[in-house]
Amino acid sequence: MPSFDIVSKIDAQTLDNAVNVTKKEIQNRFDFKDSPVSIELNKKEMKIDLEAASDMKIKQITDVLISRSIKQGIDPLAYDMSKEPYPSGKVTKLEVPVRNGLKQEDAKKIVKLIKDSGMKVQAAIMDDLVRVTGKKLDDLQSVMQLCRTSNLGVPLQFDNMRS
Repeated sequence: MPSFDIVSKIDAQTLDNAVNVTKKEIQNRFDFKDSPVSIELNKKEMKIDLEAASDMKIKQITDVLISRSIKQGIDPLAYDMSKEPYPSGKVTKLEVPVRNGLKQEDAKKIVKLIKDSGMKVQAAIMDDLVRVTGKKLDDLQSVMQLCRTSNLGVPLQFDNMRS
């Protein structure tokens, strides 16, 4: 029986490359000259710590980070931009968590979306992925299209396609 997995993974090396390219671009920009800027990736906690002189410069850094991430193939939805920058001494700081893996509530949203669509497939939550099985490959491909077009707020990848 054909099946595939819906996952939300971010490759650590690709993320590291995007952060390094962002660092280099910010260091070379004229408007950041003689300004305290720090961009650090914490791979264990999967978060990016940003420090800059002002709120406006933090926003510029996040814009550069998102554009460089898109060029590296990372979905902008992978970054949780819900937190606001906060002042700390002479600098402004921002922690940007990186979403890696499907949370239980996101997996439940995906399963509900698939079941509500009325397609003849089964969806099951397995840890941090959703496995979808069906009798026809066409049904599975239409589930993929449904997941791509619906705005779930998480970056999705489709792995492990078996027929």
